[in-house]
Amino acid sequence: MNKKFENVPVESDTVILIEKEHTIGKFEVLYQIWRWENYQGDSIIFASEDVADLEEEIKDMVKNDSVFKAGSSITFKRNESGFTFINFNFETH
Repeated sequence: MNKKFENVPVESDTVILIEKEHTIGKFEVLYQIWRWENYQGDSIIFASEDVADLEEEIKDMVKNDSVFKAGSSITFKRNESGFTFINFNFETH
């Protein structure tokens, strides 16, 4: 895995089902499918230094990527550990 994504934090009660490197536009990102309690979702994780001045632009890039399910809600979070999380494709199990 790219050293850029070695220290992506994962909450202790979250299980990562799939994790792989991915490219969106010109950005190297980490793509995860995760499960937390009765929820499953996807995340595209950017290195915050790569997208420091971007928010709507990267949301739009994720919405146009093949992993995004049309109509899915989307959340955006910048983390203190240096990563920006776009979460989407939420399902309840």
